[in-house]
Amino acid sequence: MTVLDLLFPRRCPICDRVQPLGEIVCPGCARGLRPVASPFCRKCGKALSDSTEEYCSDCRGQEHLFIEGRALWEYPDVRQSVYRFKYGGRKEYGEFYGRELARHLGNTMLSWKPDALVPVPLHRARKRMRGYNQAEMLARETGKRLGIPVESHLVARIKKTTPQKLLSPSMRQNNLKRAFKITKNVVKLNTIIIVDDIYTTGSTVDAMSAALQEAGIKHVYFITLAIGRG
Repeated sequence: MTVLDLLFPRRCPICDRVQPLGEIVCPGCARGLRPVASPFCRKCGKALSDSTEEYCSDCRGQEHLFIEGRALWEYPDVRQSVYRFKYGGRKEYGEFYGRELARHLGNTMLSWKPDALVPVPLHRARKRMRGYNQAEMLARETGKRLGIPVESHLVARIKKTTPQKLLSPSMRQNNLKRAFKITKNVVKLNTIIIVDDIYTTGSTVDAMSAALQEAGIKHVYFITLAIGRG
């Protein structure tokens, strides 16, 4: 216990209630969180209602550039938590999120044999306004637990795009064209995992995959904290 713990007690990353000293998440909230389980889409990881299907309706109708991806939770279940983490300054949630990503999806991530985790970058103006990049925090917390290096400055967002949540699926793809630029030599990187907070249509991951593959990275996967429903 430290003075900071007394002055600024931890809040549950799910319900945001103050926690007893030493606790990270409410027992009730922890029991209520259900990771995305099988059956899920073999491409993007979205939950499937029919166990005879291999792909969600989104992936059946669209060709993605990444090999495969997984997400920890369905977005509606953690909507408010992710919102506070992303826009409400709740950086402390990152520790819990990283722990849960490593705990539930660590074996999957390690099976891909990644050379590095690469967080989706924010445009410098947006990062300056927000104060941090939530995807970078997820990548660092997860990478620390799994022993995977994090390349936070490999990709830069050079185009200040309209927030994806405000656009239709077709507009999202156009919004991100040439939005990302590789800023470092990637000769030693063959396989990377893109890290982001939310996956919806896959437009962001595809745009980053295009930039990475153009630079010579052959195998691109992704991992996210939450995912939409197909």
